[in-house]
This record gives sequence, structure tokens and C-alpha cells, in this order.
Amino acid sequence: MKFSTNEPPFHFRQGTSPLLVSMPHAGTHVPPELAARFTAEARHVPDTDWHLERLYDFAEAMGASILVATHSRYVIDLNRPPDGASLYPGQSVTGLCPIDTFDDTPIYSSPSDQPDNAEVAARRDAIWHPYHAKLASELARIKAQHGIAMLWDAHSIRSVLPRFFEGKLTDLNLGTAKGASCDPTLADRLLAIAKEATGYTSVLNGRFTGGYITRHHGRPHDGQHAVQLEMTQCSYMQETLPFAFTPDLAAQVQPHLQRMLQAVLDHAQEAAR
Repeated sequence: MKFSTNEPPFHFRQGTSPLLVSMPHAGTHVPPELAARFTAEARHVPDTDWHLERLYDFAEAMGASILVATHSRYVIDLNRPPDGASLYPGQSVTGLCPIDTFDDTPIYSSPSDQPDNAEVAARRDAIWHPYHAKLASELARIKAQHGIAMLWDAHSIRSVLPRFFEGKLTDLNLGTAKGASCDPTLADRLLAIAKEATGYTSVLNGRFTGGYITRHHGRPHDGQHAVQLEMTQCSYMQETLPFAFTPDLAAQVQPHLQRMLQAVLDHAQEAAR
């Protein structure tokens, strides 16, 4: 089947600081021709990282560049390797162009509706490659200007998903590719901030250690540091339809997120001296 889209692959706002905030799973767009092949459940795109632009609305004032995906991860997952290799071998995962939801239910109405290799390649060319090219070029621009580049990969997920983890997920899941994607001093500083966040649980390199973006773009030896934060959606929103943003909850967690981003900026400033 052919794939086409009239939607740009991302929205981008350039900042003035050494920080780029990436939101690869915040998109909700599914081209109508593709949505027609989805189940009724999948058309609600329930596995979206909902409302992250609103949750991180303070980041632009901090000088961060903001890169936000437009298309649903059901179209193509921007945090997966382009060849579709598993990020967590031996564990249940969803693919580059997923065919099932986080609840392990079908995305497509029938097997014949699933994308073939040619369609996967077309989606990759139209959306995946442009997003990653923008990531790379903006990080290069930041590093050229500031001598260091910091990438914050922002994610959220339902707090209870038996397919991927037992019980309730930790609220603030920091991932640094098991220490490979950023300076360990920065990772420790971020974990300390998370642990000081009263009412929230936190972990470093627990169930989520960082996806393809963190692992691929984090090169601390080359002055490019990447951190992923996977946070529970119950910390700021309603986890079931209609997936509503909850301002009172969000207002409680936002100061902690802001402190973490400020720590990233402080680290950049100290490292650049």
C-alpha cells in the first residue's frame, strides 16, 4: 500500500540556550487513508505522549529549542532504530511501524491492512529521516554556538501497563543509556532533584534507559549529552479517554521538571568554562 501525508514531520522553534527538548511521541496525526485501516481503538491513538508541549511550556522561556513530532507513533516511531531492531532484546516492545498497541491489541483492522516493507520505507523517508536530520542539525548548531549541546528527550506513559512492567511504574524515569549518553555527574544531579520531588518516585536507568534518540545522539565524549525522561501520565493528566490535561496535577510536577532542565543548563555552562 502507498503512504502519503500532507502534514509536516515536525514543528520546531529555535532557542538561544544550549538545550534542545525533543518530543518524538507527542504527535497525533494519522493520514485519513491510513486511519481508515485502523481499528476503532487505534484511531484514538491512546499510546500518545499527550500534552507534553503544554507540560513543558516553561522550556521556551528558558531558551530551549523545541522539536515536536506531528505524526502518531502508530504511523512511525521516531524513537526506534531505522532498521526496526529491538531496543530491549528479550522484552516485549513495539516496532518502528507498530502493529499492536501497548495493551497488545491490533492497530490494524486486518493483517492485510498492515504496512509492507515498501510502505514502511515510505514512512521512514517522509517522517523519520526528516525528524532525525533536524535533531542532528540543531544539535550541531547548538554545539557550534555554545561549545556543548544538551538534548532532553521528553516522554510520558500510562502508569500501569502489564505488557511492559509489573505494577505501577516509577513516576520519574531518567535514562542515560546506562551511563553512556551523558556525563555521570549530570545524571547524578538530575536523580537528586527527582528524589527531592515529594510525592513522586524516581529512578535512573531502571525499566527505561533511553530509546534510540538518547542512545544515538548522546555522545558526552564529544560534548553532546542526552537524557530521556519517561514520566507517568497520572502525574499530570487523565490516563483514559478523553486523555484530558489536569492543570492542578501538572502544576505540582512542573517545578521539578523545570529544576531538572535548569540543572542541564547549569551543567552546560559549567562544562563550557
